[in-house]
Parts: sequence; structure tokens; C-alpha cells
Amino acid sequence: MAKRIAQSSINWAALAERVPAEQKAHLTAFKVKSDGYLRRVLANPPEPPKINWNLYKQSVPIPGMVDNFQKQYDALKIPYPVDNVSAQIDAQWAQVKKTIEVFIQESNKNIVSYEKQIAEIKALLPYDQMTMEDYRDAYPDEALDPINRPTFWPHDAEEQLDYVDPEKKAQAGH
Repeated sequence: MAKRIAQSSINWAALAERVPAEQKAHLTAFKVKSDGYLRRVLANPPEPPKINWNLYKQSVPIPGMVDNFQKQYDALKIPYPVDNVSAQIDAQWAQVKKTIEVFIQESNKNIVSYEKQIAEIKALLPYDQMTMEDYRDAYPDEALDPINRPTFWPHDAEEQLDYVDPEKKAQAGH
């Protein structure tokens, strides 16, 4: 015997939280369609109505016809579909859980790294209180070094003697 659906087992609120904003219209349309199906299922009784075979036996003049129909009706069993997909879904969900756990671990490592970077940046002097020497100590690769790496004013890459335009470099490579 088939089990009767009493209500939708879908948590629509939790599902709506996970759906991107551009897909909300599709989710709403799907929910309306699902609710319509559920309403139609619940409109029918859980069991088929009982047939009064004695009434038909008295009304139908052909002998044995109602008995034949009753025997065929009682023999009719409509099979409920076998659930052969839940195991696959559970296996797939277990795989997704593993992927989620790996992602969480990597994200936690990134969070620790980023918090360390934030702490280092917060530990620096504010830029408006830094001297050129403080900036050089904090950012040795970016600071001006007139002794070891002299540059021409305005000290950006395009104004230096060894600068090569990337567009010209790409054209020369072809």
C-alpha cells in the first residue's frame, strides 16, 4: 500500500535562503507548481471508495458478470514505485559533505592567514604618522631606495630607463 503524503516535506524557507536573487522567480514558480500538485493529491481520498458489489449484482441481469468484475477488481494491484534513487542521493550527499568539509578546512586556514595579515597591518603606524624610513621598513619592496635602486621623478615604472611598453613587447613577440 502506498504511503499517504500529508504535507510537503520541503522546507521552502531554508531553500529560499540558498537560492540566488536572480533565481527567486524560478523557485517561486516551482513552489506554486509543487503546491498545486500537493493540493490535487490531498483532494482525493487516501483509499479508493468501496464498491457495493451486492447492489450491482441485483441491478445487472447477466449472471456472473459482476462476479467476474469483482474478481478482476480485487486482483488489480497498482504497484507503488520502488525507491531506488535514495541510496544514490545519500551517496552523493556524503560526497558533497566531504567536499564541504574540505572547503571549510581550507577556508578556516585562509581566515587564520587573513587575520594574521590584518593584525600585522593594524600593528603598523598609520600612514599619516609614518616617516619615509618607517615606510621603507614596513614595505621594503615598494619604498624608494635612491642608493640601490635610483629612479627618475615621478618614480613610476613608465618613467624609468629600463621600462618596456607591454603592448610593444607583445607586438615584438609576434
